Amino acid sequence: MGEGRWRRFAGTWWRSIAVWAVSTVTMLVLAGILPDFQLQSDNGDSATRIAVTAALGAGAFGILSALVWPLLVRALLLVPALVLGLVVFFLNGGLLLFALALVPDGRGEANPETAVVVAAVMSAVASATGGALAVRDDDAYRRRLYRLADRRRRRGSAGAGPSTPGTVFLQLDGVGHDVLRDAVDQGGMPTVGAWLGAGTHRLTPWRTDWSSQTGASQLGILHGSNYDVPAFRWYEKDTREIQVSNRPTSAAELQRRAIEHTGDGGLLTLDGASRGNLFSGGAEQVALVLSVAARRGKENRSRAGYFAYFSDPANAVRTALSFVAEVGREIGQSTRARLTRQRPRVGRGGLYPFIRAFATVVERDVVVAAVIGDMLAGRSAVYADLVAYDEVAHHSGPVSRDAEKVLARLDRSLSLIAKVAEHAPRPYRIVVLSDHGQSPGETFRARYGLGLQDLVRAGCGLPVPRRARRTHSGAEARAAVRAALRRPVEEGDEKHRPASRRSEPIVLASGNLGLVSFPDVPHRMSKEEIDARHPALLTTLANHPGIGFLLVRSEEHGAVVLGARGAEIPLADLDERPGPLADFGAHAADAVRRTDSFPHTADIMVNSWYDPAEGEVLAFEEQIGSHGGLGGAQGHPFLLAPEVFSPPVAKGAELVGAQQVHHVLRRWLREGSGPQVPLDKSRHEPAPDASFTAATVTPQDNSA
Repeated sequence: MGEGRWRRFAGTWWRSIAVWAVSTVTMLVLAGILPDFQLQSDNGDSATRIAVTAALGAGAFGILSALVWPLLVRALLLVPALVLGLVVFFLNGGLLLFALALVPDGRGEANPETAVVVAAVMSAVASATGGALAVRDDDAYRRRLYRLADRRRRRGSAGAGPSTPGTVFLQLDGVGHDVLRDAVDQGGMPTVGAWLGAGTHRLTPWRTDWSSQTGASQLGILHGSNYDVPAFRWYEKDTREIQVSNRPTSAAELQRRAIEHTGDGGLLTLDGASRGNLFSGGAEQVALVLSVAARRGKENRSRAGYFAYFSDPANAVRTALSFVAEVGREIGQSTRARLTRQRPRVGRGGLYPFIRAFATVVERDVVVAAVIGDMLAGRSAVYADLVAYDEVAHHSGPVSRDAEKVLARLDRSLSLIAKVAEHAPRPYRIVVLSDHGQSPGETFRARYGLGLQDLVRAGCGLPVPRRARRTHSGAEARAAVRAALRRPVEEGDEKHRPASRRSEPIVLASGNLGLVSFPDVPHRMSKEEIDARHPALLTTLANHPGIGFLLVRSEEHGAVVLGARGAEIPLADLDERPGPLADFGAHAADAVRRTDSFPHTADIMVNSWYDPAEGEVLAFEEQIGSHGGLGGAQGHPFLLAPEVFSPPVAKGAELVGAQQVHHVLRRWLREGSGPQVPLDKSRHEPAPDASFTAATVTPQDNSA
């Protein structure tokens, strides 16, 4: 055995012995604390004998965890991901009971419920010990990564990694340009701050379309077209269905339309991977991708990422513990906000603490592990979405202390990915970007005592219920949870087909953007037709203090923008007379014109009031941090890229629209790896990836 191999062999055994010793001590401590857990016979044993029993039990538990646990998780691959996360404790407890049964003379004994606690504590302590040893020993950490990379290359029968650089695109969902800049200036994101301080990365703001939300932005970024996506949810008169961007069937349909519109498969068609996104981007390897989750049956393996992560018992236990800690953290934070009468504030009870924990812990850990696996596999392009900040900011506010802590944990995930890039089989360039920002402000209902649907019904002369049904927030995490639970997004209150009377308007909300459609009229109604049917409706909406402007189509002037005090300006005249759009910025008119050209634009498009001094909007949903329309930080995301790439736009120009971002990212891929090969329209859908094994590289636990 050569000297190098001997050192690696010795280092591996030294760490294994250290973990075994710590586990033994942990077992001894727990045996002294827990009355239903013992490591001695009924007649008593010497301290030496008890220590030997603990060592045998800890060793057996460690071996079973390494050998049996992956088989158990693979057998439970069809179990919904969140259910798997909950049964992790019981599986681990069962392994401990089996390990104790292997101890000679039956000296190890524990009640089942006690075994669950002991196994969880031992796994967490062993994981922390192993992680600490790896962090303190840079050589050991590097060797571990190399072993994983070699193992993956051997499994794929591949040779050495390519010399051309790969690219990792990390989307921090909902993080606005100014929020990122402030977090860096305050030291809350040291990894990003180091990149900017060293001059290795360039930070560029960009502007979204009118529909400033993940469905439109990510579809445009990944597939090069978000044409005919007027909002997060909208009613289509030709199909008589409501499209919802985070519904699996809708995501699949939107992706199909984008591919048909552009003629190619997307940004990731060449050796790409899509992780945790709404859309695949044309990637061959997909996991936790919503447009793939629409498929049913064995061919749908989009949840394979959960297996890859939870196949490591240390990962499973740590994430489960962090999940519980995050639920407790949210309950504590929401209770404090309620007791201190914080304003604005929205309800954060029910299942929300669990949804938040899923987004900030489970989804983050699984997606980061998947990205690490892709890098160790040497894939050319990876695009991953981390939704943690967006989910918390909706309910706590985009500049709240809660949201700042989430940003700090995301920054540590970026740091881990950057460290892995140093040991990947090919060089990697890391691009961080966001799909939109968030604008603060109280809800429309909280300020005026009624929702948009109530206001529309009142303007139509229809009865207004005392307690109108709340609109859905549409946060990406909710769709991910439903997909993980194998519950279609169509279930629940939000119907796939509208159940209201055909003569009544359908009112939908996307942040501070509202859409009003009349389902009994097959075409887009004109202003004159709306006035003839409901003479008070447009006036009621346009003059309400919580409404910024309306977009309708006039038979006389074409599309027009309506505002308070009778303002009515044709779209062609907005550049000279911005009228109600004056406060919304220079690009507002172009954004409105583009949306007006969509076939499925609603009869009435409603944008809330906007305060340019405070940057506040009024969400038509129960959110105090919102996005989806025009006004404020929601329309100003960021693009953070290495300086080795060409500038995204010419000096003095602005980057406007998700489709332009797509072209920039494609150009960067060509600069690093040569031209991308467009996907033929007749090509089959991308195959989900069931093979990546990055879960053995553990994302840092930043939640507990």
